[in-house]
Amino acid sequence: MNRSHVPFRRAVVAALLLALPSAALAQAPAAAAAQPAGNLQPATREAQALPSLAPLVESVKTAVVNVDVQARGGGGMRGMEDNPLFDRFFGGGRGQREPLRQGAGSGFIIEPSGIVLTNNHVVEDAVSITVRLDDGRSFAATVVGRDPLTDVALVKIKDKVEGLPTVKLGDSDALRVGDWVVAIGNPFGLASSVSLGIVSARARDIGAGPYDEFLQTDAAINPGNSGGPLFNMRGEVVGINTAIVGGGTGIGFAVPSNLVKALVPQLEKEGSVTRAWLGVGIQDLTRDLAGALKLTVTEGAILTQINPSSPASKAGLKADDVVTAIDGQAVTSGGQFTRIVALKKPGSVSTLTVYREGRKQDVKVTLGTRPDLEGVAQRKSRDEQEQESSRRVGVSLKNLDARTAQQAGFSDKQGALITDVVPGSPAASAQLEAGMVVVEANRKAVKSAEDLAGAIRAAPEGSTLLLRVATPGGARYLRALRIP
Repeated sequence: MNRSHVPFRRAVVAALLLALPSAALAQAPAAAAAQPAGNLQPATREAQALPSLAPLVESVKTAVVNVDVQARGGGGMRGMEDNPLFDRFFGGGRGQREPLRQGAGSGFIIEPSGIVLTNNHVVEDAVSITVRLDDGRSFAATVVGRDPLTDVALVKIKDKVEGLPTVKLGDSDALRVGDWVVAIGNPFGLASSVSLGIVSARARDIGAGPYDEFLQTDAAINPGNSGGPLFNMRGEVVGINTAIVGGGTGIGFAVPSNLVKALVPQLEKEGSVTRAWLGVGIQDLTRDLAGALKLTVTEGAILTQINPSSPASKAGLKADDVVTAIDGQAVTSGGQFTRIVALKKPGSVSTLTVYREGRKQDVKVTLGTRPDLEGVAQRKSRDEQEQESSRRVGVSLKNLDARTAQQAGFSDKQGALITDVVPGSPAASAQLEAGMVVVEANRKAVKSAEDLAGAIRAAPEGSTLLLRVATPGGARYLRALRIP
């Protein structure tokens, strides 16, 4: 489940450092002297006296899970790579397929009922999710909420479970550069792998999104650890391992826990995050710019643009205003200002301390609601039916468009195009195949993927759905799809 970002690559992350704290090393000789000499070599006695992270690991690792995902898009269609019909159906263009792909990441349980935190990019476009616990148990799960802008997602185990092991989110703001951290995850499918590192830097902006403030750790990064926890020495989660530097070694990034804590209530209740909004363009105030603007301050956020009819415009803010504080909290950069505003409640009133033409003043502004520029809410409602049908019977669907219909020789111009079938699923048992188009369900016309998804979702458990399917060239067949 890797993703790329120039020059950074979204990846699965684990931390691996073999050094030990200097304080512990300093105490080692004294501790060693207390051990019986026996026949041990001096170096062996000192090694035995070094502290172990085993108690910490044992107390938290049962709450760390593997997250196995089938998702739309990505790799090639299983079993269809050399099918000439499939090539003709897609005009010979592999890139036009929308197959299911397999992926794996990590996560951690934060509520005994089976609420799991992970990365958004691990579960994005998921058709099915399986959560595997450290004790070997596996459960089907579903996405409760996700936030692409911070790469955080909340997943819930479907089965009714109680008393699952949990870990709690700690205070990432208390971390200092050089503090020790432990990562546990699923690198290369090696479940419950443990590694040690330090915090290398804080509040890193890696260009992944507008709210970047990643923790940097000198971690060994390996596929399979995305969404896994980064622990402090008290066993609290201080970050979600998320990204790496492309081609770098020992440079990994984690979403800080304090940001995650601010998002979890909304994700659990609403399924997405609603942010406050000013409607401005910003850049950092530098010393050179401060001199040019004749300011006595050297840190802040310059408002470079005021959007018409925005909350900022209505409050009377102007281009070249420099914000140095919001509600008494110092603003040191444009990125920090953006994050502070985003975490406030839409409709609330904030006081900005601004410098305009060298003069300091306070401006009250009623914050608006950030537009859903990424279409998360719309996409969520549109995809829910299709995802539910996919999970239930094992198909991946898309709308049949006129171009595909013409290329494949379909007489129908509308319908639900089957792009993949999960082996062993009810859809496979019904002899449904990738490349077929469903045009009727229980003798009612199917004009889109949403129509078929709705019919599958509405069908009672144990019933049989009569489907009429078309194949390239115009042939039609009936299929009986049993609903589990």
